[in-house]
Amino acid sequence: MSRQELSDRVWTKLEPHLPGKPTDPGRSGQDNRKFMEAILWLARTGAHWRALPEHFGKWNSVYVRFNRWCRDDVFDRLFNAMVDDPDFEYILVDSTIVRAHQHSAGAQKGGLKLKR
Repeated sequence: MSRQELSDRVWTKLEPHLPGKPTDPGRSGQDNRKFMEAILWLARTGAHWRALPEHFGKWNSVYVRFNRWCRDDVFDRLFNAMVDDPDFEYILVDSTIVRAHQHSAGAQKGGLKLKR
């Protein structure tokens, strides 16, 4: 991959807050930076998990790891670590960047149908 979303300066600040360091109990994480790049790619493009490019790894492995990190509040720790960095604002994603599919709001063809 020629272009990275995370600069070396930002990565240096994030890395100590990620699980899977050699000092942590259990298995150490394999290439946390590539995983974070995959998550940022998905957030930036709004693509489905299955559309994740192969150079990020198997989409299901990335998905499972993402869910595990969400349950363990890893992304909250990362946000808190980066909240004081004004250069990190380019990474934040809002509704002006990612568009939702029409079905994400529960829209149905022909409108809402009520049953008695």
